[in-house]
Amino acid sequence: MAATDTSAAPATGGIPVPQGSKLTAAENRVIWLLLAAAFVAILNETTMGVAIPHLITDLGITAVAAQWLTTAFMLTMAIVIPVTGFLLRRFTTRQMFITAMSLFSLGTLAALLAPGFELLVVARVIQASGTAIMMPLLMTTIMNLVPAHSRGRMMGRVSIVISLAPAIGPTLSGFLLDTVGWRANFGVVLPIALVSLAIGARWIHNLGETTRAPIDVLSVILSAFGFGGLVYGLSQIGGASGHGGGTAAEEAAAGTTSTIALVVALSVSVITLGLFVWRQLRLQRDDDALLDLRVFRSRNFTLSIIQMTLLSIAFFGTITVVPLYMQYVLQVSALETGLVVLPGALVMGLAGPVIGRIYDKRGTQVLLIPGSIIASGMLWIFTTFDASTTVWTIAIAQTVLSLGLAMSFTPLFTASLASLQPKFYSYGSAILGTAQQVAGAAGIALLITIYSSVAADAVGAGLDEITAGAVGTRTAFLVAAFVSLPLIVGAFLIRKPADDQGPVPAAH
Repeated sequence: MAATDTSAAPATGGIPVPQGSKLTAAENRVIWLLLAAAFVAILNETTMGVAIPHLITDLGITAVAAQWLTTAFMLTMAIVIPVTGFLLRRFTTRQMFITAMSLFSLGTLAALLAPGFELLVVARVIQASGTAIMMPLLMTTIMNLVPAHSRGRMMGRVSIVISLAPAIGPTLSGFLLDTVGWRANFGVVLPIALVSLAIGARWIHNLGETTRAPIDVLSVILSAFGFGGLVYGLSQIGGASGHGGGTAAEEAAAGTTSTIALVVALSVSVITLGLFVWRQLRLQRDDDALLDLRVFRSRNFTLSIIQMTLLSIAFFGTITVVPLYMQYVLQVSALETGLVVLPGALVMGLAGPVIGRIYDKRGTQVLLIPGSIIASGMLWIFTTFDASTTVWTIAIAQTVLSLGLAMSFTPLFTASLASLQPKFYSYGSAILGTAQQVAGAAGIALLITIYSSVAADAVGAGLDEITAGAVGTRTAFLVAAFVSLPLIVGAFLIRKPADDQGPVPAAH
């Protein structure tokens, strides 16, 4: 295996900066400021999950419509993240940070003041635009600055910080929802975002130099229609089933309209994604691709992306259904719903450093194999939940599931990007983020649609709403459990790249 020149690594997507055995104080400061910004973004996302049932009631919307508050956020990230491969090469670290946090802060303010559902969705899109830039910037910076032999440990430290948000977010949101209202969620996040923006603008310095990399507008358009059509099509599955709560004639008309929208959206998605791939293959010959697909020449990277995609479908769909199940079927408060996920988030954070050290010393399989078995096993246990399941049972299952996820996410993030030549880190981060967000959006759309459709069928068959909700929940969890089964196979195939990982072959 050819050795990579470790004396230099790109700072933001292709420009070399020195990479020593230890991080300097300035480099440490940049990473921690980026982590703080990531904390704010994740805190915002985790507060929204618990708030969905309240928004359904307060705004007078359906569960299928309400899922767009989450799906629109993730879809926007999926559209914007592919562009970050270009942005991280074209603009400085400081410029990217300020842009990301400014967008996020503006979106948070708009959400706080939004008078209705439509403008709230727009605000979430603005928030997501900032978040989409921040996450690849964080991952690319870590890969470029942290020496190969310490990346697992850094990812472990990252998990401490980003696990605090899931630990605090749902519980804080539950308290605010029960005492103040859903707008308070954005009111709490906004000052934290503004402080992060002010500190970052003052202390974040630029790493390396920028390039005059061109942006291909056609690629951006194809990417937007491709990923947008995919998630929009998935969101129409419930409507195509004809469950809208109206008369039989209204149901039939709505079902026909949604079926047409479903077919058109998925057809557009398939065609435009095919054109997008063709366009990137042509552009990457001159290193001008919006998203350089040569990263998929790494078998380890490709397998890791597949694993992350399946994990995200099952995970994001499940954590969106859980609050609906607990508040509608078990009839518990939003605060109790938030407390249920608190132990699991804390476990993920506390386990992070240990998992990172194990990865550096032992590689991926010692973590991924048991992690995937635990995660899949817990999802199968979720399929047994009904109207009589205790809150303690759910809390324990959620905690064990979180442990399995912690054992999976850290090695997947690190091994996937470490499989690439340094100049491809920004593209790898963009693809990793895109796969995670599109898969998450698809998982949410799919599981919420299944939950709503099956519950509506059960009510139509004469069951009461609580029992019908339990049936819908079990069916949604069953789909997630089946999706998780291939994770066990994939865990045996993904390996830790050697520190002297060779470069991805150049196009001829």
